[in-house]
Amino acid sequence: MKPFNQINVIPFIDIMLVLLAIVLLTATFISRQQIDLELPAAESATPADNENIVTIAIDAQQQFYFDEEIISQDLLGEKLTLLEPKTHIVVSVDKLVPFEKFIHIVDLLKARQLENLSIMVRDAL
Repeated sequence: MKPFNQINVIPFIDIMLVLLAIVLLTATFISRQQIDLELPAAESATPADNENIVTIAIDAQQQFYFDEEIISQDLLGEKLTLLEPKTHIVVSVDKLVPFEKFIHIVDLLKARQLENLSIMVRDAL
């Protein structure tokens, strides 16, 4: 048998291309879990920075979320107690939710002296 002078890399390239195709195909099927909200519109909406942000949301079924995790109203108050006063809090509420639910969140924030609040809306333009 004749000894090899070089390593044949063609099979290695074939395997790598197949693995790349598998990764690309599976990556397209993975979707990020998001809360389905129909936000109210505002003409003066401005984007928020993403540093040290806590999100609180209420969907159309009046389910509360804390950083995209479902949470009860009682547990929400406990989680807010653990936050630092300078924490940026973004509140997003579905437009079908009664206004009292939004006021409840604002009351919880005020009681814990969390005043760095933004309200998430969709751009009206």
